[in-house]
Amino acid sequence: MLKVTKRRYYLPVILLSALVLVSAVNYSNDDRYFAIARNLDIFATLYKEVNALYVDEVNPNELIRTGIDAMLGSLDPYTNYIPEDDIEEFRTQSTGQYGGIGAVTGMIDDRLLVMMVMEGYTAEKNGLKIGDQITHINNVDIRNMSREEANQLMKGESGKSISLKVKRYGEENLIPLEFKREKVKISNVPYYGMVSENVGMVKLTEFTMQAGREVSNAVEDLKKKGATAIILDLRGNPGGLLMEAVNTSNVFIPKDKEVVSTRGKVDSNNQTYNTLNSPVDTEIPVAVLINSGSASASEIVAGTLQDYDRAVVIGQKSFGKGLVQLSRPLSYNAQLKVTTAKYYTPSGRCIQALDYAHRNNDGSVGKIPDSLKSEFRTSNNRVVYDGGGIDPDIVVDQDNMSSVAYTLETKGLIFDYATEYYYSHDGIGDPNTFELSDNEYDEFKKWLKNKDYSYVTRVEQDLQDMKDDAKNQKYYPLIEKQLGDLQRVIDESKNKDLDLFASQIRFLLEKEIVERYYLESGGIESTFDQDQSIKTAIAVLNDPAEINRILHRNK
Repeated sequence: MLKVTKRRYYLPVILLSALVLVSAVNYSNDDRYFAIARNLDIFATLYKEVNALYVDEVNPNELIRTGIDAMLGSLDPYTNYIPEDDIEEFRTQSTGQYGGIGAVTGMIDDRLLVMMVMEGYTAEKNGLKIGDQITHINNVDIRNMSREEANQLMKGESGKSISLKVKRYGEENLIPLEFKREKVKISNVPYYGMVSENVGMVKLTEFTMQAGREVSNAVEDLKKKGATAIILDLRGNPGGLLMEAVNTSNVFIPKDKEVVSTRGKVDSNNQTYNTLNSPVDTEIPVAVLINSGSASASEIVAGTLQDYDRAVVIGQKSFGKGLVQLSRPLSYNAQLKVTTAKYYTPSGRCIQALDYAHRNNDGSVGKIPDSLKSEFRTSNNRVVYDGGGIDPDIVVDQDNMSSVAYTLETKGLIFDYATEYYYSHDGIGDPNTFELSDNEYDEFKKWLKNKDYSYVTRVEQDLQDMKDDAKNQKYYPLIEKQLGDLQRVIDESKNKDLDLFASQIRFLLEKEIVERYYLESGGIESTFDQDQSIKTAIAVLNDPAEINRILHRNK
């Protein structure tokens, strides 16, 4: 937020900044220039009158921030105002670096809990554990603070000391812990390793600085370990720096190959980005995993490797974000992150799925209809389409999480049980093979009996909607008995949900438990035996004939 202490200076500053912005742009259209100047004047006079006459005292920062957010919200979700107070978080998202102790926290039932401890940092070295509840930071009781407020206390200048008090399962007294903040680098590649005798996997979750280098190093190391094929896992990766998408693609395609081009209103934003370095390997078979959470830079990499027929893309359709953002400095150390262009993969397609330029009458944004999508061709003349994300070459259906599993996860019951399990078991053996026994799962069900995990299934919601419609249409007395019978069937079915969806719940439990012993990398490894996309990728990568068929090679 803008930091202005005297209100009488606030309005002139806003007007001066606006006029400087207007004068800095060369508008060839006089009418457009006049419209901008007129509307800025209207806004300034409106603000002045509201500030002077509104019945209650108004906060200048909040009022202007509301206006800014509403204005930018009419464009797209990615054009954002970043006030000075949020700059540190913005830099963390861009660089992956911050001053801290290497711990990820989250709120469950108003408790600030340690959700993950990053390997090699002071949090792990000095004894902080997943499941610890942080109660004090530098002797300040934070139990009534929000997570954001507490995190502000947690982060700080590297080299400075920080003290915590934590409540740990099984301990009566709070445990004091001392740390020294250090520069924490969030790894773009939290895991890489062999997922079969000859197939290596690189999980890329961020596109911050050095993402391409981290992928390159991982692939080279996997080849030394015997990998003759590579899985690049981009599932859930929301994107990041465009140049790191170029560098990541460069691991598998030659130097001087086009990766992405950008086109916008301003000529300077129309650029083509080619690979700059020698590749690691242009021949090794590659499978790229994507899902609906793969967006932006992830889609550049997946789309580029697909356009060059360099990789088989496996999973579900990607998110569909074909927009490029740049950050621009504003007054008072604020920033504007603004969408400046659309990006296009080497075949010429833009995968942007939502049409923000043509909103519906209610303000909502619709997807680009299939009738407006264009056909493009890969290097081997395969057909690909624009305007809807990246379509995988092999679709792997993703199971929807059941209501009971989702509730147990979001209410923190799976997390809490994993913590208790950790403190009652000395070890679990190999994370790749760990499984809860039937008796252990029964213990979990008994543990739940005194817990509140009430939930409403989609079928229940549909039944309630049917009841409401029947009452509105005067049909309810005629079908009341049938609806009541159906409700009883649903209630009886819900009593069996812990058994009906046991495989989903056990999957979540086992991953959470493994992370207590082996942190994030162990949790990732524990999912391999149930990951259908990885299984499919291994099978395809070990079948050269199938790869050639999918990618239209030798035709």
